[in-house]
Amino acid sequence: MRLELGAVVEGKITGITKFGAFVDLGEGKSGLVHISEVSNFFVKEISKHLKEGQIVKVKIIKLNDKGKYELSIKQASEEILPSQKKVQKNDNFKPKNQAPSFEDMINKFKKLSDEKLSDFKKKTEVRRPRNAYKSNN
Repeated sequence: MRLELGAVVEGKITGITKFGAFVDLGEGKSGLVHISEVSNFFVKEISKHLKEGQIVKVKIIKLNDKGKYELSIKQASEEILPSQKKVQKNDNFKPKNQAPSFEDMINKFKKLSDEKLSDFKKKTEVRRPRNAYKSNN
């Protein structure tokens, strides 16, 4: 396994801190996955996402001045080719915790508004026939 910038490799988590996780890359090399590089979503407690001894795929994103590797789990997952993904992309899929877009909210409001207006018109027409106000000439 070659450890070069941009490479996606497997490693074993050897330690977890508040700011990230240390990963053993083999060949006596290790690196750090900063908490911001764990997931595309906000991570408050890294221990809820990763465990010591867990094998993870990481992307080598930087080699700092001290010779330490900076790693990313979220970038490694983006490197997987679409043909390798088990779930196909669905443009209509929205995560449960994602708020609806403004356009979706407007469309929903318009639909409900149209339904209420239609119901109101039906009720008022039942009470007042259309030709009740026509003059008798």
